[in-house]
Amino acid sequence: MSNLRLDRDWHTLSSEEAIASLGTDRDRGLTVEQIAHRQVDFGRNQLEASEVRSKFSILVDQFTNIMLLMLIGVAIISAWLDISAKQFPRDAIAIAAIVILNGILGYVQESRAEATLAALKKLSSPTVLVLRGELKEIRSVDLVPGDIMLIEAGVQVAADGRLLEAVNLKVRESALTGEAKAVNKTATKVFDLQEGLGDRCNMVFQGTEVLQGRGRVLVTSTGMQTELGRVALMLKKVENEPTPLQNRMGQLANILVFGSLLLVAIVVGVGLWHGGNLIKLLNTSLSMAVAVVPEGLPAVITVTLALGTQRMVKRNALIRKLSAVETLGSVTTICSDKTGTLTQNKMVAETIFTPQYLVQVQGKGYEPVGQFAISRNTGDRIQSDLSVSECPELTNILTACVVCNDAYLQQNEDGEWSAIGDPTEGALLSLAGRAGIEATELNVILPRLAEIPFSSERKCKSVVCQFLPIGDRKGRYSEQLAAIGLQESQQNATEREGQPAHDSNQYLIFTKGSPELILASCDRIAIDNQVLPIDLGDRRKILDQNNFLAAKGIRVLGFACKSIESLPPIEEIAANESHLEQNLIWLGLVGMRDAPRSEVAEAVAICQQAGIRPVMITGDHQLTALAIAADLGITESEKDRAQTVTGQELESMTDPALDAIALQTSVYARVSPEHKLRIVRSLQRLGEVVAMTGDGVNDAPALKQANIGIAMGITGTDVSKEASDMILLDDNFATIVAAAEEGRTVYTNIRRFIKYILGSNIGEVLTISASPFLGLPDVPLTPLQILWMNLVTDGLPALALAVEPAEPDIMQRPPFNPKESIFARGLGWYIIRIGIVFGLLTILLMETAYNSTDPSWHQHWKSIVFTTLCIAQMGHALACRSNSKLLIELNPFSNPYLLTSVVFTTVLQLALLYVPMLQRFFGTEPLSLVELAVCFGFSLLILVWVEMEKLVIRWYANHSHKQNP
Repeated sequence: MSNLRLDRDWHTLSSEEAIASLGTDRDRGLTVEQIAHRQVDFGRNQLEASEVRSKFSILVDQFTNIMLLMLIGVAIISAWLDISAKQFPRDAIAIAAIVILNGILGYVQESRAEATLAALKKLSSPTVLVLRGELKEIRSVDLVPGDIMLIEAGVQVAADGRLLEAVNLKVRESALTGEAKAVNKTATKVFDLQEGLGDRCNMVFQGTEVLQGRGRVLVTSTGMQTELGRVALMLKKVENEPTPLQNRMGQLANILVFGSLLLVAIVVGVGLWHGGNLIKLLNTSLSMAVAVVPEGLPAVITVTLALGTQRMVKRNALIRKLSAVETLGSVTTICSDKTGTLTQNKMVAETIFTPQYLVQVQGKGYEPVGQFAISRNTGDRIQSDLSVSECPELTNILTACVVCNDAYLQQNEDGEWSAIGDPTEGALLSLAGRAGIEATELNVILPRLAEIPFSSERKCKSVVCQFLPIGDRKGRYSEQLAAIGLQESQQNATEREGQPAHDSNQYLIFTKGSPELILASCDRIAIDNQVLPIDLGDRRKILDQNNFLAAKGIRVLGFACKSIESLPPIEEIAANESHLEQNLIWLGLVGMRDAPRSEVAEAVAICQQAGIRPVMITGDHQLTALAIAADLGITESEKDRAQTVTGQELESMTDPALDAIALQTSVYARVSPEHKLRIVRSLQRLGEVVAMTGDGVNDAPALKQANIGIAMGITGTDVSKEASDMILLDDNFATIVAAAEEGRTVYTNIRRFIKYILGSNIGEVLTISASPFLGLPDVPLTPLQILWMNLVTDGLPALALAVEPAEPDIMQRPPFNPKESIFARGLGWYIIRIGIVFGLLTILLMETAYNSTDPSWHQHWKSIVFTTLCIAQMGHALACRSNSKLLIELNPFSNPYLLTSVVFTTVLQLALLYVPMLQRFFGTEPLSLVELAVCFGFSLLILVWVEMEKLVIRWYANHSHKQNP
């Protein structure tokens, strides 16, 4: 086994120390023997698969549900009784069919295999260039620690590594760290141990993308030891927790089954004590057991959730797991990634400071269309509402934005604009485009001759252009360009101070970069159409402007230029950078950031109104995160550091310490994937139902851990989508609010049809259990008739109740308590109360019909009871539409499905009475018109009772309010 230590903090080592630690050669790489040993010691550079439940085990698990187990027992006993009596076991077959159907529905829901690991593997590059004695291309899976890997623009990094060489190297790490802007890499720097993942500029990581430049990398980690591998490992360790609905349905099943068994035991015991017949008592018990279990409930819930997913798709929320629909209604905290979720994931230039002007810019993404709000401070007053043409300083700096730029903008078929190249340079192009300044026209006036690329030491970039004579090339920029293109030599600078510029046919150098460093290289400043010496006051003002923007978390670039009479040979320009980038003319500052989405602030406000707390969790800088959070209303002020915790602070916190501050912290900045996972778990320990949004690989473990994982559909990686429960098709945070509203509606409707179904079922159980004690020769309902009621006369109206429209104030209420019982807030008492009313009315009618002197009534007593229970459920369904409003107060056509289902189910019930074939199958008899009218009359009493209860509750609430205003 190798003695190499890979658990090193490689960013804290110099390149030479890293090479020595891994025993490799900078120029030749590893030897053949070293490679062979390390492939044995460290394995392949790939992610390990986790165990997945087999489809057979998923199918078997469906039949361990306690309600299905009870029904299986009922079917077996029913079949034994029928076969013993030499009868066809139709009841047993019907029950078995229901058991199998419910098992199939459950299997379909759970049989989706996890594909997260497969998505992670897609981030691995298939081949890579390495030094192994000579330059070779190998499969990325064959990389080992100590290999020397070469990377360049367009390459996906195949393993984690310490940079040995970096030339103008920029890497996009947003998928791993969450930051929008490209990271400038350097091989020379060494960082402290506590440096965050996003700040380790001397490292590259597997799965990230090289945007610009080239580099030589010492491979330090492969496979599951990489940062990507750590994400995969965390995903494997995250266990799926049952949703609130699953917990409630489990609780409901236990109550129904054990209550049913207790009731059966009482009826059989009391019956035998009174000398009853065992076979009859068993038939009674079977009917009771079937009546207690709402066989149609699992199917109704599944269909309800499926309908909810369809409605959510129309609102741009794609649900991957049905249980997530209801869980959304219980969400108390939304932990949102910043980049691409709360923001546009596009750098947007929004503030410009020129020597005399403040310019605020509005626009969307990279679209070169927007508005400028320009103000000029003249010393004694401020002029506003100026146009771009009235501001020559603005034209100057926007010209620099365009010519000192290697990106270009592209519009797709859908009209969406994107930046090809560095996102920051794309933002500068769109900024100029909003002022009508186009690169195609400028490139004619200012053709580029040479470039001095950005370096981390100089922190700036320069281009050399030829300024063509105005006489030869008339253009809208010529007057301003003539001013900044003026040759300013030391000999005549004083003499021409403050004088207008004249035409020039010289070369121009445009420079952009760190404001402090560029300002230090400037000795002049461009004010309107004049070039003046820069003084101490000018410098102090510019630094104040820079600090003002930086304190708001805005990235700031400084711009300058100068003209020169002659150029050194092109190949020598880079060697003369120190001379060419001195004695510059200051043009101004541009502030840019990953701007918030325009609709998110309103969505955050709605969340807070609905009792849902938004929390920002990002890998970005603390100041940037806090500024965005303040803009969106997540925090009260961008200066409110008390609500912010950094990843470095999290590192030193124990879990109890994190729990103590988790409910007060609204912004987490500079966090790693492990931190995100800890935050979600902390909130869950505190009883919060957490929705986590994100789009990057770094979000995947937290997405899987959260009660609801929400991935971005447009910018999201495959990894985040596979780890999620829901995908936002439009990447719009506001869609989460719509989804939460839909989730609340779904849960409200689930409670609505549960009270409808169980209220009816209790009435059935009471009616059946009363028959032996009333001296009746048989139970009034057969198992097959009960199945008909539970599946058809209960099921169809229940489905219609599932699409009842949302109540107007549903987003003004606090979230549902995830720990509450399904019977909470009076639902259990309602079910018992209405069930007793159901039972008493039916028992009264049953006793009257059986003991009637009319032979027809005596003969039809079972069909009368069966019909009354079925029709009474129709009135109950209509009354269940609202807990407080009377039926006559509701728009009857706001839920046309309920009206249709009531009419259709009533017709089906009548068919069972009057269609001969159905009569024989269900054991019914045709009723006379009088008997049918009595059935409808008794059934109507349930509707009247529920409506009267609403009036009493309303009167009591008003009376209490008057006494306690």
